Amino acid sequence: MALNAISHPQSSGSGVFPALVLVQGNEQRNIVLNRTPFSVGRKVDKDLVIADPRVSRDHAQIVLEEDGFFLVDQGSKHGTFVNGERIQRQRLERNDRLEFGARDSTYAIFNPAHQSSNTAREFLSQISGIQISQEANDLEKLTLFLEAARKLNTAGVLDEILMTMLEVTLRLTRAERGYVFLKDDDGKLRLVAGRNSKGESLLDDSTISHSALEESLRSNSEFLLTDTGSSMDLVGRQSIVAYDLRTVICIPLRKRQVQATRDAQAPVAGAAGVMGVLYVDSRFVSRDIAGVGHDILRAIATEAASLMENARLVQAEEESRRYQQELTIAASIQQRLMQVKIPEVPFAKLRGKNLSCKEIGGDFFDAVNTKEGLAIVLADVSGKGVSAALLASTLQGMIYSHLSAGMPLLEVVTAVNRFFTDKLVGEKYATLLLARLRRDGDLEYVNCGHVPPLLVCAGEVIRPPHGNVPVGLLPDATFESSRCQLNSGDRFILVTDGVTEAENAMGDFFEDSRLEAAAAKAPNLEGIFSAVSEFCAGNPLNDDCTVVELIYTDTST
Repeated sequence: MALNAISHPQSSGSGVFPALVLVQGNEQRNIVLNRTPFSVGRKVDKDLVIADPRVSRDHAQIVLEEDGFFLVDQGSKHGTFVNGERIQRQRLERNDRLEFGARDSTYAIFNPAHQSSNTAREFLSQISGIQISQEANDLEKLTLFLEAARKLNTAGVLDEILMTMLEVTLRLTRAERGYVFLKDDDGKLRLVAGRNSKGESLLDDSTISHSALEESLRSNSEFLLTDTGSSMDLVGRQSIVAYDLRTVICIPLRKRQVQATRDAQAPVAGAAGVMGVLYVDSRFVSRDIAGVGHDILRAIATEAASLMENARLVQAEEESRRYQQELTIAASIQQRLMQVKIPEVPFAKLRGKNLSCKEIGGDFFDAVNTKEGLAIVLADVSGKGVSAALLASTLQGMIYSHLSAGMPLLEVVTAVNRFFTDKLVGEKYATLLLARLRRDGDLEYVNCGHVPPLLVCAGEVIRPPHGNVPVGLLPDATFESSRCQLNSGDRFILVTDGVTEAENAMGDFFEDSRLEAAAAKAPNLEGIFSAVSEFCAGNPLNDDCTVVELIYTDTST
């Protein structure tokens, strides 16, 4: 079953789903535990597939119980381990290390604790009490800033980095005010942080020298005036004159780009990629500014720009994590919406199974029993991900309602085609196969660009050639249906192209020939999935796989 908004002590900090961090060599990825049981093994239909011969096909499961999550071994050959100990069943705690047979190359961390910005905030409160000695040299001052930078870098919080940069810069220069401006998408400077020497936030930049700011940005080099009272170059600098600014420093914040090296250890920052400007001013001449070397100020700007870039990457990663979490919730909702309640009828047995290559996908099947017979549909919307899933959910509801109303199959297909072409104007299409089995064994079906179905009669596989164009391609398309007579025990099998186009590590497709051989040999659809899993040998799916099997039985049985 899918997990819906787990609220449990073992759940992640988000309060929704716990997660695994899977580490394979130098790579790692996050896997959300959004269902229970969560299966692990070498078979391609597992929730976590580990392509290693030491991992059993059905290796282990993570299950949710009343008192937490448990890792349960499924009789694996090479064992399941928690923190180095082989287990049969073990309650999981945060940061437990899980290993599945292959202990030297792959492991997973259960629900690791996420870092928060508390470290940065605590450091800010500590640094506010640090006093810079009047006798401190440039190296000591730079060391102070780099210490702040290093600690903030672990937290990666952009706002705190900006404010710390301003605070340390003001302490180094003994200036009155400091501002940080960043470039927006249009290349214009936007105020993002301001602070005065008293530690108060500044939101108004109307009294600064915008001409100095713009000149620094255009020239891509620092603009420095240590004593504007003695400078003759103040034409056009109304703010400096009007507000009696005696000291102005503008330093571009550049992205660090390695273009060349002065020596083996010292990368040179490129001139391109200015992110913004660090601005500092005072209404008096600061001896400290004169005493602080330009290299120190450049180091502040360079290190701060690097930290800001890291912070942006962290924010992007956090947004991606939130998007992934929303995607997982959407997947859970889609799964509930698209759950198939298979009707029980005396003349047929129906089974279906879907494996999605992404959290949400465009494959679906459904079934409804009406007085006209047992109707089934298998569809595959073009594309993958959110757009395909959204359209698949809409399409499923439309088809289900039409079939429930007893609408003829051809009219259902025509209505779906009209919906696609009127609403989406050729942007999307879908292949689908509709079928209706009557009590007497008469089977009518309409194939719209879908993989041809398989009719298995006494071990012989027949591929009916009938077909139409996919729905959504041609607004004036006409469709035809076909019929066949089933005998007791005959199987009518529908698959999506994710089955026939499943690939192994060498890039070979599973193809129709292997599908037909598996259908003839296997007594049920599980045999088809096993054949696909063996063929792929752990290679991940690149498309959704769905198989639906309809078995006709005599009404007397």
